Amino acid sequence: MALAYVARFATSSHKLQDYLRRKLRERGWDEDEGEFPDVAAMAQRYVDLGYIDDEAYARMKSGGLMRRGYGQRRVNQALNAAGIDEETRNAVKMGEGKQRAAALVMARKRRFGPFGLEEIDRAKRERQIAAMLRAGHSYDSAKAMIDAPNITAAEAWADPAEDDL
Repeated sequence: MALAYVARFATSSHKLQDYLRRKLRERGWDEDEGEFPDVAAMAQRYVDLGYIDDEAYARMKSGGLMRRGYGQRRVNQALNAAGIDEETRNAVKMGEGKQRAAALVMARKRRFGPFGLEEIDRAKRERQIAAMLRAGHSYDSAKAMIDAPNITAAEAWADPAEDDL
């Protein structure tokens, strides 16, 4: 089961352990009675063989979420849920330029701020900022994106610096 799962999905060692525990429980194994196999050792074996790389998984996952418009806080939540440790999360943290680019992607996709088709009133502006906050962006980034006077200004604000790529 473990090999088939690792072959089919990009995963972290923690997610593999959760999957194996769930599948063993579904098949009637009882974790409390001591008959449960050592799933941590199984996952560690796949890490040692190079089938699982938590840092590569974290880079892939964080990059995908950022390209979809999610902010760093939301990326950290997803990586934490996948069992990625704090040191690895900090190692794959995106720079300020990429975080701004993610805010631009979200604003463009959801038609926030200057990408909207109509003038926004105060209540709509607050809802848009709240949506960006829920997506993991900082308040300053959300406010800057929503309050941009036009699309050109928003794109200029979000343009990543050369050294941040």
